Amino acid sequence: MSKGLTPAFLSNLEMTADEAASLIPRNAVLGLSGFTRAGDVKAVPAALARRAAHESLQLTVATGASLGHETDALLAKTGILARRYPFQADPTLRRAINDGKVMFIDHHLSETAEAMRSGALTPPDVAIIEALDLDEQGLIPTTSVGNSPVFAALAKSIIVELNSAHSEALRGVHDICQPKPFGQREPIGIVAPNTRIGTPFIPVDPAKIKAVVRTNQADSKAGPSAPSPETDAIAGHLLEFLDHEVKAGRLDRRLAPLQAGIGKIANSVLAAFTESSFEALTMYSEVLQDSTFDLFDSGKLIFASASSITLDARQDALKDFGRYRDRVILRPQDISNHPEVVRRLGVIAINTALEADIYGNVNSTHVNGSHMMNGIGGSGDFARNARLSVFVTQSVAKDGALSRIVPMVPHVDHGAQDVDILVTEAGLADLRGLAPRERALTIIRNCMNANYRELALDYFNEAKRRGGHTPHVLEKAFSWHERAQSSGSMLDTAGAVEKRRLAAAE
Repeated sequence: MSKGLTPAFLSNLEMTADEAASLIPRNAVLGLSGFTRAGDVKAVPAALARRAAHESLQLTVATGASLGHETDALLAKTGILARRYPFQADPTLRRAINDGKVMFIDHHLSETAEAMRSGALTPPDVAIIEALDLDEQGLIPTTSVGNSPVFAALAKSIIVELNSAHSEALRGVHDICQPKPFGQREPIGIVAPNTRIGTPFIPVDPAKIKAVVRTNQADSKAGPSAPSPETDAIAGHLLEFLDHEVKAGRLDRRLAPLQAGIGKIANSVLAAFTESSFEALTMYSEVLQDSTFDLFDSGKLIFASASSITLDARQDALKDFGRYRDRVILRPQDISNHPEVVRRLGVIAINTALEADIYGNVNSTHVNGSHMMNGIGGSGDFARNARLSVFVTQSVAKDGALSRIVPMVPHVDHGAQDVDILVTEAGLADLRGLAPRERALTIIRNCMNANYRELALDYFNEAKRRGGHTPHVLEKAFSWHERAQSSGSMLDTAGAVEKRRLAAAE
């Protein structure tokens, strides 16, 4: 185990963030704790940015998911980053990625640890991990687990940020288990969201720990996610559908373990369950957001398992975490997102689409087919293996100038076979058991904004005349995107553009 992590041992390793950052070699591979702004290291990355002012570092940085405290922006601005994976959500880093300055690997979140264990990815030279505490048993994480266990296991050296800003009630909430190598692996023994299969600490080799940096800084907030009339409508359509599933005998009032992706729409949809007729709900997800604790407080939710806790308005839930700790487990992300467990538990997965096409293919990551937004995250882990795979999105964006439902998505993250239900504020399309031509009509009629419906039907009817199992007019498949790039609106016509040009000339 981790014998030797005594107070005297640790005190000999205490140093400043700048001193710890000086131990990191140039061109190193770093494994940083942090998952959707939770449990991220805060002091040492900032010290690395200061070091970069007079030294070229060119680091590869692996994380659990996105980092808080504008760390990704800082690393991108200072030119530290050569390579980054598996997920990010920072505008500055996004620009560097799309400009080709940072090489970004977009992973399914369950696969990063697997790729490191198998040797497909270079293991970290240095793991930098935020911890609540270090004792003789090991390292106790804070508000996320993410990829920290595999980083600690494979790294040549470890730097620990001991953060006293976190609640002591987090102690004991973690469940750390690492699968054996491929070919030697046993079944993962999770049979319900509250099943524990591991330890409440990350085992570490004391000889690897080279520095301990003390900090006192809270996690970044998740960002506003208040419901809107559109998200309320999306939630209403989904709750009505689930009620129908109960009446049809395919579910009961407890439904099945829920998963919801990060972000405003999924969080708002999940919050609507507080006013539903469903009860004794559970979650098997990757992130616990504000809505999770609203559901706990409403009495609707009895247990939640994930890899991180990322909050905005509900900061009180972390300050008074003792109220919830016996109903929460935080796991490594290769376990929270593991396909075997998702399929076994029969999860209902609710994820957000950037856009979808009339056949149900979903784009979660790329604007106009080429520009990375954030990454696929864990949506693919759940969508492919869920009992019900639900994707939600508003039907339009930019005040109606863009349709989120298009003839063909220019980038596919989730093929139509992985999408059971598509929901917008306009309505819900149940795509189960439908052939492509049936799916198209169902999506156009139920999910598309009324201003785009006729355009979509015109395209579909012309495509049908061409024939095919999944009919398309290839030379027009991306015409909506092209029109938006040239005129600013998918609804615009050449005539409208010319009128604006003439008006501007006058």
